[in-house]
Amino acid sequence: MSIASEFKAFALKGNVMDLAVGVIIGGAFGKIVDSLVADIIMPIVGMVFGKLDFSSLYVVLGSVPAGTVNTLADLKKAGVPVFAYGNFITVAVNFAILAFIIFMMVKQMNRLKAAEPAPAPAPTPENITLLREIRDSLKK
Repeated sequence: MSIASEFKAFALKGNVMDLAVGVIIGGAFGKIVDSLVADIIMPIVGMVFGKLDFSSLYVVLGSVPAGTVNTLADLKKAGVPVFAYGNFITVAVNFAILAFIIFMMVKQMNRLKAAEPAPAPAPTPENITLLREIRDSLKK
């Protein structure tokens, strides 16, 4: 079997296609959660903690060149090493929300799976039934 035909067989399997769809939907869902955290949740959390903007929390680790404005973006642009822990807090909150939402989705899917009735057992083939009858008659 050639490499091209092996790759075609691999790429067209159902599991690979399902995985690809899941990755694409997951990426889009991640952007939605990013926006939810950055635009809705973090401003509310910032207001609760005294109009604190987490994205602007940082510690300068090096010397700041003269004339550089002390904003995170300007410091990074100037190449100054910065410990930006505010961004980490935002990403950590983002991860926690995303993990919780995925947990709830999996929990709901498992609940729906459990609610489905079990499929009826397949009828026993005639030859198996006949062999069982012979076995039972030999035991007597």
